[in-house]
Amino acid sequence: MGFVSANQVTIGYTAASREDALHYLSDQAVELGFADDASAVETAFMARENEAETGLVAGFAVPHAKSDVIHTPGVAVLKLVEPVEWPSFDGVPVDVALALYVPAGEAGTTHLRLLSKAAVMLMDAGFRDKVRASTDPVEIAELINSGLED
Repeated sequence: MGFVSANQVTIGYTAASREDALHYLSDQAVELGFADDASAVETAFMARENEAETGLVAGFAVPHAKSDVIHTPGVAVLKLVEPVEWPSFDGVPVDVALALYVPAGEAGTTHLRLLSKAAVMLMDAGFRDKVRASTDPVEIAELINSGLED
Protein backbone atom coordinates (compact mmCIF):
# COMPACT_ATOMS: atom_id res chain seq x y z
CA MET A 1 0.00 0.00 0.00
CA GLY A 2 1.56 3.26 -1.09
CA PHE A 3 1.13 6.77 0.21
CA VAL A 4 -1.29 7.70 -2.59
CA SER A 5 -4.33 5.59 -3.49
CA ALA A 6 -6.62 5.93 -6.50
CA ASN A 7 -9.27 7.77 -4.46
CA GLN A 8 -6.72 10.56 -3.91
CA VAL A 9 -6.55 11.22 -7.67
CA THR A 10 -9.18 13.39 -9.38
CA ILE A 11 -9.15 13.49 -13.17
CA GLY A 12 -11.10 15.92 -15.32
CA TYR A 13 -12.05 18.60 -12.79
CA THR A 14 -13.11 21.93 -14.27
CA ALA A 15 -11.69 24.79 -12.22
CA ALA A 16 -12.39 28.43 -12.97
CA SER A 17 -9.20 29.59 -11.21
CA ARG A 18 -6.33 28.59 -8.94
CA GLU A 19 -8.55 29.52 -5.99
CA ASP A 20 -11.30 27.23 -7.26
CA ALA A 21 -8.81 24.35 -7.57
CA LEU A 22 -7.53 24.99 -4.03
CA HIS A 23 -11.10 25.12 -2.72
CA TYR A 24 -11.72 21.69 -4.26
CA LEU A 25 -8.47 20.33 -2.79
CA SER A 26 -9.44 21.72 0.63
CA ASP A 27 -12.75 19.85 0.48
CA GLN A 28 -10.79 16.75 -0.58
CA ALA A 29 -8.66 17.00 2.58
CA VAL A 30 -11.79 16.45 4.66
CA GLU A 31 -13.30 13.86 2.31
CA LEU A 32 -10.09 11.82 2.35
CA GLY A 33 -9.81 12.03 6.14
CA PHE A 34 -6.65 14.17 6.35
CA ALA A 35 -8.38 17.12 8.05
CA ASP A 36 -11.63 18.14 9.75
CA ASP A 37 -12.04 21.72 8.55
CA ALA A 38 -11.96 22.46 4.81
CA SER A 39 -12.04 26.21 5.23
CA ALA A 40 -9.00 26.16 7.54
CA VAL A 41 -7.16 23.98 5.00
CA GLU A 42 -8.07 26.47 2.27
CA THR A 43 -6.75 29.32 4.42
CA ALA A 44 -3.48 27.39 4.86
CA PHE A 45 -3.21 26.79 1.09
CA MET A 46 -3.78 30.48 0.35
CA ALA A 47 -1.31 31.61 3.02
CA ARG A 48 1.35 29.49 1.33
CA GLU A 49 0.34 30.70 -2.15
CA ASN A 50 0.78 34.28 -0.96
CA GLU A 51 4.36 33.56 0.18
CA ALA A 52 5.68 32.31 -3.18
CA GLU A 53 4.53 30.50 -6.29
CA THR A 54 3.77 26.81 -6.00
CA GLY A 55 3.59 26.36 -9.76
CA LEU A 56 6.77 24.59 -10.80
CA VAL A 57 7.22 23.86 -14.50
CA ALA A 58 5.30 22.59 -17.52
CA GLY A 59 1.83 23.05 -16.02
CA PHE A 60 2.48 21.27 -12.71
CA ALA A 61 1.99 22.83 -9.27
CA VAL A 62 2.65 21.59 -5.74
CA PRO A 63 0.30 23.54 -3.46
CA HIS A 64 0.82 22.69 0.18
CA ALA A 65 -1.13 23.34 3.33
CA LYS A 66 0.38 23.16 6.82
CA SER A 67 -2.19 23.45 9.59
CA ASP A 68 -3.25 22.24 13.02
CA VAL A 69 -6.54 21.06 11.46
CA ILE A 70 -4.63 18.55 9.30
CA HIS A 71 -4.13 15.48 11.49
CA THR A 72 -2.81 13.01 8.89
CA PRO A 73 -0.20 13.86 6.26
CA GLY A 74 -1.38 13.19 2.74
CA VAL A 75 -1.22 13.86 -0.96
CA ALA A 76 -3.95 14.45 -3.53
CA VAL A 77 -3.68 14.82 -7.28
CA LEU A 78 -5.96 17.08 -9.29
CA LYS A 79 -5.91 16.98 -13.09
CA LEU A 80 -7.84 19.86 -14.62
CA VAL A 81 -9.78 19.81 -17.88
CA GLU A 82 -8.29 23.20 -18.83
CA PRO A 83 -5.20 24.88 -17.37
CA VAL A 84 -5.72 27.85 -15.02
CA GLU A 85 -3.52 30.85 -14.32
CA TRP A 86 -1.21 29.90 -11.46
CA PRO A 87 2.02 31.70 -10.55
CA SER A 88 4.81 29.37 -11.63
CA PHE A 89 8.54 29.33 -12.28
CA ASP A 90 8.06 29.18 -16.04
CA GLY A 91 4.84 31.24 -16.35
CA VAL A 92 2.90 28.29 -17.81
CA PRO A 93 -0.73 27.85 -16.64
CA VAL A 94 -1.28 24.79 -14.43
CA ASP A 95 -3.39 21.75 -15.25
CA VAL A 96 -1.97 19.24 -12.75
CA ALA A 97 -1.73 19.94 -9.02
CA LEU A 98 0.00 17.62 -6.58
CA ALA A 99 -1.36 18.85 -3.24
CA LEU A 100 0.43 18.17 0.03
CA TYR A 101 -1.43 18.15 3.35
CA VAL A 102 0.86 18.51 6.35
CA PRO A 103 0.03 18.56 10.07
CA ALA A 104 1.53 21.70 11.64
CA GLY A 105 3.65 19.59 14.01
CA GLU A 106 5.33 17.84 11.08
CA ALA A 107 6.08 21.00 9.10
CA GLY A 108 9.86 20.59 9.29
CA THR A 109 10.00 16.85 8.66
CA THR A 110 7.20 15.28 6.64
CA HIS A 111 6.60 18.51 4.75
CA LEU A 112 10.17 18.98 3.58
CA ARG A 113 10.59 15.31 2.66
CA LEU A 114 7.36 15.25 0.60
CA LEU A 115 8.09 18.59 -1.01
CA SER A 116 11.62 17.66 -2.06
CA LYS A 117 10.48 14.30 -3.48
CA ALA A 118 7.59 15.95 -5.33
CA ALA A 119 9.92 18.56 -6.82
CA VAL A 120 12.39 15.89 -7.97
CA MET A 121 9.56 13.90 -9.62
CA LEU A 122 8.16 16.94 -11.36
CA MET A 123 11.54 17.96 -12.78
CA ASP A 124 11.54 14.64 -14.69
CA ALA A 125 9.90 15.22 -18.08
CA GLY A 126 9.21 11.49 -18.45
CA PHE A 127 7.29 11.43 -15.16
CA ARG A 128 5.30 14.55 -16.13
CA ASP A 129 4.46 13.06 -19.53
CA LYS A 130 3.22 9.80 -17.96
CA VAL A 131 1.01 11.61 -15.43
CA ARG A 132 -0.36 13.97 -18.05
CA ALA A 133 -1.11 11.16 -20.52
CA SER A 134 -2.82 8.88 -17.99
CA THR A 135 -6.55 8.87 -17.34
CA ASP A 136 -6.25 6.02 -14.83
CA PRO A 137 -6.25 7.07 -11.14
CA VAL A 138 -4.61 3.77 -10.15
CA GLU A 139 -1.75 4.29 -12.62
CA ILE A 140 -1.23 7.90 -11.50
CA ALA A 141 -1.21 6.85 -7.83
CA GLU A 142 1.39 4.16 -8.63
CA LEU A 143 3.57 6.66 -10.53
CA ILE A 144 3.53 9.07 -7.59
CA ASN A 145 4.11 6.35 -5.02
CA SER A 146 7.15 5.09 -6.93
CA GLY A 147 8.56 8.63 -6.86
CA LEU A 148 7.80 9.14 -3.17
CA GLU A 149 9.40 5.83 -2.22
CA ASP A 150 12.72 6.50 -3.97
